[in-house]
Amino acid sequence: MQEFKQNETIKGSNYSTTKLAAEYDNCHFISCDFSAVDLSSIIFSQCLFENCNLSSAKINNTSFQDVVFKSCKMLGLAFDDCNEFALSLKFENCLLNHSSFYKLKIPETTFINSQLKEVDFSQCDLAHCVFDGSDLSQATFDRTNLNKADFQTAVNFSIDPIKNNIKKAKFSLANIRGLLDCFELEINS
Repeated sequence: MQEFKQNETIKGSNYSTTKLAAEYDNCHFISCDFSAVDLSSIIFSQCLFENCNLSSAKINNTSFQDVVFKSCKMLGLAFDDCNEFALSLKFENCLLNHSSFYKLKIPETTFINSQLKEVDFSQCDLAHCVFDGSDLSQATFDRTNLNKADFQTAVNFSIDPIKNNIKKAKFSLANIRGLLDCFELEINS
């Protein structure tokens, strides 16, 4: 097994049958299948995953340092099992439904045009995060730090302002209803 790969572009690999290296630095994965693969303890540094399937992958102690995911299918991932050291993630056009970020400190993470349905953000530090165009249907926010987070173009979220820290978070008039759900108010337009 090769221990280290650097500056490589890897296209169309199916990692259920392909051996993984222990560390990847500045690699670009295109249309690779990591679904249900054990990625435990692997280090990904400054990598780009594009059009990849990582659904149900095992990511115990996996390091994602300055990693970008574009148009990836990532259903049911337990990001709270990752190695938290230098954890830095960006998501664009990704499917992250049923994933968990429980108790993670991931400030300044961007979620652009992504589906985050039924994602668990309980007790996360999401300060300065951006949720542009993302669908947060039934996502859980409980004792979550959302200071200065940007929800201006996010949809379908429900955030209890009493149970979460939302100081200086940004919302639009069009989606403000998501902050009032917990009060069971009747709002007419």
